[in-house]
Amino acid sequence: MQHEISTLRDIKLLVDSFYGKIREDGLLGPIFNGVIKDRWPEHLERMYTFWQTVLLGEHTYYGSPFPPHAKLPVNKTHFDRWLFLFSETVDEHFTGEKAAEAKWRAGKMAEMFQLKIQHLQKDQTSLK
Repeated sequence: MQHEISTLRDIKLLVDSFYGKIREDGLLGPIFNGVIKDRWPEHLERMYTFWQTVLLGEHTYYGSPFPPHAKLPVNKTHFDRWLFLFSETVDEHFTGEKAAEAKWRAGKMAEMFQLKIQHLQKDQTSLK
């Protein structure tokens, strides 16, 4: 049953469901599993605090989300798939303003990360 995102429990449902899909995905799974390896519980905890801060305004995340992603071998296809799975997960479990905000913020984050990674990849190519 869909409901509004309003508690840490909701955030955990979103994050756990989403990353469950990521881990099994043919395109994204090998990348995430290859980088995270056996540190999934740590990664999920970090994602709980990130989305708790972003969506609930409860400031529990401290850090910079982009640097861990900077050297990933990803492109637009990967970001499109990531965003599709995220939006699908939100729609499966949630409705309302926070659900819409979650999808909007994920889209903006994917767009920004993709542009930054493309820029870094171009810089690395021009140095060769």
